[in-house]
Amino acid sequence: MKRTATAHWLGNLKEGNGTLSTQSGILTNANYSFKTRFEEGLTGTNPEELLAAAHAGCFTMSVVATLTQKGLNPASMNTEASIIMEGLSITGIHLSITGSVAGMIAEEFKAITKEAEKNCLISKVLNIPITSEAHLTA
Repeated sequence: MKRTATAHWLGNLKEGNGTLSTQSGILTNANYSFKTRFEEGLTGTNPEELLAAAHAGCFTMSVVATLTQKGLNPASMNTEASIIMEGLSITGIHLSITGSVAGMIAEEFKAITKEAEKNCLISKVLNIPITSEAHLTA
């Protein structure tokens, strides 16, 4: 299996801009620039936001896979991944998941999420601290 994405850029760093596209077509010429990366309130994406989305998706699927293996059927899962940056360095990621799973107790849900925090594919390739919190709803 191979997954690809492309980046296209025009101009200098601070005034230029680019587009990002993915093999699946879900991103097609998505705008990104220095300004969308480092200034608030502008429309466009950035590498850190995309990393957070990838990590949230991978982590959530890892939790759901473990629940499914245990014979449980989660009703819903919502994860927020927060990239922590200091200057031009990513220094950590915090994952916060809220799930609705009939027949599950909070301690077991937290244990499953801690395992996913360490073992989802995106977590495995990152060399930064990763933390998580889990919330189980009725």
